[in-house]
Amino acid sequence: MSAPPKESVTAAEEIGEARFLAGDVLERLQCLSPASCTLVISSPPYNIGKPYERTDERTYGEYLAWQRQVIETMLPALTENASVCWQVGTYISDGELFPLDVPFIEIFRSLGFRLRNRIIWRYNFGYNADKRFSGRYETVLWFSRTDTYTFNLDPVRIPQLYPGKRHSSSKGKKAGKPSGNPLGKNPSDYWEFSAVEDFQNNPVWDVPNVKANHPEHTEHPCQFPVELAERCVLALSKAGETVLDPFIGTGATAIAAVKHGRHAVGIDRYQPYLAIAEERIAQYAKGDLPLRPLGKPVRRPRSTERVAQVPLEWRQDEAESEPASAGGEHGES
Repeated sequence: MSAPPKESVTAAEEIGEARFLAGDVLERLQCLSPASCTLVISSPPYNIGKPYERTDERTYGEYLAWQRQVIETMLPALTENASVCWQVGTYISDGELFPLDVPFIEIFRSLGFRLRNRIIWRYNFGYNADKRFSGRYETVLWFSRTDTYTFNLDPVRIPQLYPGKRHSSSKGKKAGKPSGNPLGKNPSDYWEFSAVEDFQNNPVWDVPNVKANHPEHTEHPCQFPVELAERCVLALSKAGETVLDPFIGTGATAIAAVKHGRHAVGIDRYQPYLAIAEERIAQYAKGDLPLRPLGKPVRRPRSTERVAQVPLEWRQDEAESEPASAGGEHGES
């Protein structure tokens, strides 16, 4: 007989409180107080055979049916004005791609949700495909339950591209005055939180995915970056409110919530991941948790670094493959 689900609470002064529930997601969602969560941020399993999925392998149809059940079971715990950020990627079967945002949009809409943004999150590392273009982005679907929802733009604004731009003479009382907002501009739904020079093109949510040398790396095979969750927390909730993640993993959503004065509830069936989440929250409370700073530019290697230089072998191969100059019909100058 399996051990009963475990529950733990990690609290810290002057930040939010994190509560973790171990067990089956459908069962644990039913334990939540009605209308207690204002925001959901989660990256559900993609059904692609990761270690934490292998005991519940499902067909594509079974997976979507299960996810619909999860979302339906989650509804009573949400406030009337709640938002949901559902971060999804791609399901692959026999080499064919199924973008998961497509069916999830229909699932949420059928349950009364309204899609507010389809946000592109771009990252620079991942599986290098050889029979198709390599995937380098995923999507964050932001839904609201009603037309009354929280949207805090100021905390997530980015620098103005043309801060010195002014209203033209035809703008009446505004003529000659700065036309932009001094706090910055709306970051759009294709967002790169990077250095000033990178803001010169339409920004993209270019948050590095969590690989081996990332400061947030743990043993979770598909770790969610805290920075991505922070942006949603700041924009779509208020201090003191509760953020839910029904697939919390190693706690990224919880860290983002408590860091900014929100409370967090996380559910996961895999106890070792929850143990890591608890430890990370405790480390954050003590100031010892390594995190990538919110808004830190995505690092690009300098041209003088070895990793940015073309290998000598490639240059030699290129020289050997170049055809020699010759006269004749197509060789004469």
